[in-house]
Amino acid sequence: MTSESAHPRVLVVDDAATVRLYHASLLSDAGFEVTEAENGLEAVEAALANRFDLFLMDVNMPKMDGYTCVETLRSEIVGTAAPVLMISTEDQPGDADRAYQAGANLYLVKPVDAERLVRVATMLTAGRGQAA
Repeated sequence: MTSESAHPRVLVVDDAATVRLYHASLLSDAGFEVTEAENGLEAVEAALANRFDLFLMDVNMPKMDGYTCVETLRSEIVGTAAPVLMISTEDQPGDADRAYQAGANLYLVKPVDAERLVRVATMLTAGRGQAA
């Protein structure tokens, strides 16, 4: 096993392959170490096996939606304190509140401007993933 990465580790979780690829590409180009998951269940499994500095989470996914996934990540089972940035097409009153109640740190509506996504991810991971 290798030592701590010098780059923040982010898990991009979205059932749409094109969205995962787009977000992963933006973050990878900005210096993040990116892993991908297709749904909330895969995200929980990845979080149990690896440490991440940030979760980039969709809401509507098969097997386990984003809200349930965030609740599970915050539970005693997984217990991660890493920030969760939820990004969804859902823009109805209460959608962001539901995300925050589940344990998300920030809720953004798709499509998110590329520069804004990288800036927010950088701010949420400030001081994380740095080599000792």
